[in-house]
Amino acid sequence: MTGEEIQKMQTAYTMQSWSKQKGLKPIPVERSEGIYFYDYSGKRYADMSSQQVNVNLGYGNKAIGDAIKAKVDKYCYIGPPFGDEDRAKLGKAIIDLLPDTFGKVFFTNAGADANENAIKIARMYTGRNKVFSRYRSYHGSSFGAGNLTGEPRRYPLEPGIPGFIKFFDPYIYREPLEFASEEEATKYYLAKLREQVIYEGADRIAAIEVETITGSNGIIIPPKGYLPGIRKICDEFGIVMICDEVMAGFGRTGKMFAFENFDVVPDIITFAKGVTCGYIQLGGVAVSKKIAAYFDDHYLSCGLTYSAHPLACAAGVACVNYYREANVLDNVAVSGKVLGELLEALKAKHTCVGDVRYIGLFSGVELVKDKATKEPLVPYGKDPDGVMGGICKKLMAKGFSTYSHENVIIVAPPLIITPEQLREEMQKLDEVLGEVDAAIAG
Repeated sequence: MTGEEIQKMQTAYTMQSWSKQKGLKPIPVERSEGIYFYDYSGKRYADMSSQQVNVNLGYGNKAIGDAIKAKVDKYCYIGPPFGDEDRAKLGKAIIDLLPDTFGKVFFTNAGADANENAIKIARMYTGRNKVFSRYRSYHGSSFGAGNLTGEPRRYPLEPGIPGFIKFFDPYIYREPLEFASEEEATKYYLAKLREQVIYEGADRIAAIEVETITGSNGIIIPPKGYLPGIRKICDEFGIVMICDEVMAGFGRTGKMFAFENFDVVPDIITFAKGVTCGYIQLGGVAVSKKIAAYFDDHYLSCGLTYSAHPLACAAGVACVNYYREANVLDNVAVSGKVLGELLEALKAKHTCVGDVRYIGLFSGVELVKDKATKEPLVPYGKDPDGVMGGICKKLMAKGFSTYSHENVIIVAPPLIITPEQLREEMQKLDEVLGEVDAAIAG
């Protein structure tokens, strides 16, 4: 098929997520390699968001592809009750990456059902029903994960499921209060959270779940002491602490898991995305030894037909091995430093850049109409004129592929990107931000 035929047939017979369907024109992709993909005209695009922040190891990784091919030759599927070599190896490999308090993994199909099963496990383990999560969060769009989600994409699911309680992120840039330090901000946010826990009935709360670093909702990095403070609240009241590592895990922040940056160990983590880097879908829930032991004598009421799919586990084993053997975390340290310098330069140069936030190769550029007032370029939850979409289209035209959410442009390239590639691509962002400056100036 030609690219035009693919585009026409796809829009005629399939529905695209998070979009009005009329007028969509998906770019047909012919091939990909490294950090790049190419359309049918041969135009090259740098994937500066790793697609959905999941293609951590880029395209065309031979080790991952060969592992999948080898598994296909053996068998493509065997159900969860049966033993499978890669299923066993990947479970051990993930537990080996985690602190020694962790015991077992329950594999899922993706991040959404990882989060759904995590809260089910926490409820079964504690015998409680309420779950806390944050307003500026995205945990998936299925019914349970969508209720866990705090941002506007939860609205179609409402009135929703009883027992899902929301609290606010430590979003210091947008907080109307002035804090003298990160520690002071942490003290404020934790005091409000603890008060809310008490008023909701601490003995009814099964879990507090947070994205270790808030992802698409702004790349909000927790202030000093915040996550250990949540850990302390959980310990005080017997609440399970869950860290959603679906987006931030597997090297994205420069550590294998993002919580390692913050001197904290949760009871449960959820993961997906970077465990197979999009080559085949897979997610999972890693639980502490204490929680794992509970289910030795209590029924684990969790099950999925494709849980721990053999092809996905084969890809996962290859990915975990590649992170280590190719010293990917070392590259994140080097390229992440360059990315931070480039982002700070953009903030200093452009009137439309209110803030930049980054850790490893996980970053966001927050766009404003006015730096002094911090008025966002588009209102919260709305982009009536498609302003941010227009900016992303300008970037795409230059071969810089990414996405935006609210007034934040996500910059999260594959973890194999080089400093030279980063500088080349960020120049394109610099040019487009110059156009935004001019538009604001009128």
